[in-house]
Amino acid sequence: MARKFSESVQRFGRTLLLPIGVLAPIGMVLGISGALVQSYMIARFPALGNETFNTLLVSIRSIAGVIFDNIPLLFAMGVAYGMSLKDKGIAVFAAVIGYLTLIITMNIWLIMTGKLADPAIMTQVGQIRVLGIQTLNVSVTGGIITGLLASWATDKYYNLELPTAFAFFAGKKSVSIIMIGIMIVVGALLPFAWEVLVWALMKLSVVFLSPVGPFFTAGGERLFIPFGLHHIWNASFRFTEAGGSYVIDGQTFVGVVPALSEVLFKQGPSSEYWAMMPSLTRFMAQQQMLITLFLFPAIAFAIYRASRPENRAEVKSMLVTMVLTAMLGNVTEPLEFTFAFIAPLLYVVYAVVVGIGAVLLSFAEVGIGYIRGTIFDFTIFGLLHERTNWIFFVIIGLALAVVTYFIFYWSIIKFDIKTIGREETSNLKNTLIKEKRYGEIAQILIKSLGGKQNILNVDNCITRMRIDVAQAEQVDQELILASGCSAFFFPSTNHIHVVYGPKVEFVRNAVDDALRNE
Repeated sequence: MARKFSESVQRFGRTLLLPIGVLAPIGMVLGISGALVQSYMIARFPALGNETFNTLLVSIRSIAGVIFDNIPLLFAMGVAYGMSLKDKGIAVFAAVIGYLTLIITMNIWLIMTGKLADPAIMTQVGQIRVLGIQTLNVSVTGGIITGLLASWATDKYYNLELPTAFAFFAGKKSVSIIMIGIMIVVGALLPFAWEVLVWALMKLSVVFLSPVGPFFTAGGERLFIPFGLHHIWNASFRFTEAGGSYVIDGQTFVGVVPALSEVLFKQGPSSEYWAMMPSLTRFMAQQQMLITLFLFPAIAFAIYRASRPENRAEVKSMLVTMVLTAMLGNVTEPLEFTFAFIAPLLYVVYAVVVGIGAVLLSFAEVGIGYIRGTIFDFTIFGLLHERTNWIFFVIIGLALAVVTYFIFYWSIIKFDIKTIGREETSNLKNTLIKEKRYGEIAQILIKSLGGKQNILNVDNCITRMRIDVAQAEQVDQELILASGCSAFFFPSTNHIHVVYGPKVEFVRNAVDDALRNE
């Protein structure tokens, strides 16, 4: 029972990658277009004031904004898709039907109880307009609940048989119909439960919103990454009351991301609300930038210096790729996984350093914002925006980079930690991934996992294959390394993660093709 629960939590954590994976690039587009139409940017670069170009940017911002205005629906579909084991397409369809039912049911509840607020002040009392319907602002939580129920209903009723007279509504068609009934009940009860949940999250917000709150948000995220649960942790303060409620121009924004989006993309530097930026960004991208732009180069250099001289050419190539992947693509797992599982205490120290850095940035009132932590984000939201205190970010980042380098180098040498390049024999020269020989990788991986008959489920996240196997003892660990992965580990008895880096999706596709053709 405990193992099945753990595996379900693992699967839930990786389902959040789908909507978040959409939000990240869209957020980048929203950030660029939003920044370039600001009056201070036009004053600095007059060409941005060209009517045609400005209209184009405003249009792009509006299109990207639609995605962010419907984040709960994205989570409903993403969770349903990821959690369903039987028919993912039906699960997504049922999630959309269920979410529509949820918001209209809560709208009816508000009307019947006399609590439907005037549209001018609805945000101040926790209400919002979604898809044209004024409803209770249950934010991402409503989407997640809907997605979980849709996946459950799909797996349980996708093959439902009914009497002949109702046979047309049986099977997959029954799932959406059943979801309507379920979500009517949920929509009628959720407003009562939501009041209790908001109270609990408000209590949690006392920790997050304290002066040392960034220590827990930033350090906690790093600690959850090896388990694939960091997205759940981030969502708790980014999209719920745990991250606080913010009143801007008379509207209440729940969670850090909606408030930051309003200030960053709509209010702008000339607004009185721009002073809120440091209090919002302290939970966001500047924490990630600290890692990708400063700590990672320091960690990579320490690993390189500690490697065997005869391995340094391969080590250098690998580490440079990992650091650039983080700097340019905001993907941190490849480097983190080189030491997280062979030196967990060092990984905890790393998380603590990140947490301390986040607190220092907060005390220095650094205001570099949005979601992603790439060098592009630093340029756009740090250097090109006003009053970001980016110079303090650089000073703190450099200081922590020096500290991190010495901690890692000393620890690796002192405790003989087998980071890449320190092992007697290594897999560094395996070129399968580099040469994009995904078909060969798939064949080796399938064989190493005990063959098709031992593979129960194949999935992937941004950097890892996540595979369920029937019998863990049939896994050939040496052969897995021959497939070109950088690391592998068992988060639970029959569930294995195999790390291939940013090209993992191509490996996943090749594995799926190979399994179908066997």
